[in-house]
Formats: sequence, structure tokens, C-alpha cells
Amino acid sequence: MSVVTMIGVIVLGLVTGTVTSLIGASGVCVVVPVLTMWLGMNSHLAIGTSLMVDVITSIVVAIGYFRHENVRLRASLWITVGSILGAQLGSHWAGLIPDGSLSFTFAIVLIISGLATFRKGQKSQRLDSQKGLHLMSPVGQAFLLSLIGFAIGIISGLVGAGGGVMILLAIVFVLHYPIHQAVGTSTVIMCITAISSMLGYARQGNVDWKMGALIAVGAVISGLVGARYANSVNEKQLNGIVALVFIVLGCLMIGMHFIG
Repeated sequence: MSVVTMIGVIVLGLVTGTVTSLIGASGVCVVVPVLTMWLGMNSHLAIGTSLMVDVITSIVVAIGYFRHENVRLRASLWITVGSILGAQLGSHWAGLIPDGSLSFTFAIVLIISGLATFRKGQKSQRLDSQKGLHLMSPVGQAFLLSLIGFAIGIISGLVGAGGGVMILLAIVFVLHYPIHQAVGTSTVIMCITAISSMLGYARQGNVDWKMGALIAVGAVISGLVGARYANSVNEKQLNGIVALVFIVLGCLMIGMHFIG
């Protein structure tokens, strides 16, 4: 690996850690397009490697939120259980999909994630005051949260997206957590989901451990800094920028898919 490539990979990690720490989104949406378009890595290996980075980054960021008492896992336990099961199923299906189709599928999910991230940024100022969805029955709430987690887990396992934005919205609207606690909690769940998905890819030999470790170097640094200063960032503007990046990368991947 050349010096230029090493520097570029570390910078990629810095961007990944920043995205995860400040808006609670999966860095996979940044890592996969870069690894596939810049380094020519096949989609299966890129997704598996980026999930490894997602695990490390999420752990670091979650610790930062935990120190500020912004992690509440007890009520969100059922999302975690559902996401673990769904991630295993999704990662199994991913191995059956041709590389070109998986790349195209990821690009579509990337664009959707960008739109969801933008929408989250537009509504972020109102989320803390919303009461969310109240379910009279604890059993009904547990079932709904498990179902939501299962669906998020399948998406995570299939295309490598840790589901941070989707988990965040589920926690806000179903459990009506304050926004900072929702981000911290969703980061922890995203980490657990990414671990489950990564194990599925690792069993198929689709994780580049050395590349993942190099990206993680930058991700850990920016993740620590970003988690520390998250409360002082203009979340609405940052979400708009990240959403635009997601959408542009997704469109580029689709364009390269058809050109290729």
C-alpha cells in the first residue's frame, strides 16, 4: 500500500468517526463507496470491512455518550434483540447475491439513508418535545420494537448499513427519548447490530482486517473528538451536508454500475 493510499484511508476513517459521533449515522455509508470506487474492492469485502470499522467506531462513540449519561438501553432492549436476529439473516442472504447486484442495492439504500438523514435534520429541533407513539400494552410495545429491530437488522446484514438513523427515529418516536439520549442509545444498538452483521461476513471471508484496522485509526480519533463536542454542533446544517454526501455517492455508484 502506497503512502498516499494510507493517508487517504486514514482520512476516510476521520470522516467515518465524525459522521458517527455527531449525527449517530453509520460510517458504512461513507466507507463502502470509497473502498469500491477508489480501491476497486468488491462489494462483499468492502461491506464486511466497513462493518468492522463501524463496530470499533460505535464502541468509542458510545463510551463518550455513556460518560454524559446519554445511553438508556433498558427500554430499547427489544430493538437490540430483533436487530441481532435480523442481521444474521441479512448477512446470510448477502452471500447469495452477485457482487454487481449487491453494489446496486447498497447504492439505493445509500440514497434512501441520505434522504432519511436530511429529514432527521429538518425535524431535529422538534424531536425532543414530541411525545412519540404510546402503546398501552408493554407486550405490544415489545413486539413492535422487536419487529422494527428485526427489519433494521436485515438491512444492516444485507448492505452493511448499521441502521443508526433508522434506530434513532424508532427510539424517538416509539420510546420518545430526548434527542441526545436517542443518539447515544442508537449508537450502542448500532454497534451490537454491526457486530452481528460483521460475524456473518467474516464467516464467508469477507473482512479485510488490516484495511479495517487502518481506517479505524482515523475513526477512533475523530470519534472521540466528535462525541465530546457533539452538543455544540449545529446538527441541522451538519445533517444536510452528510445527507448530500450520501445521495451523491449513491448516485455515483449507480452510474458506475450501469457504465460498468
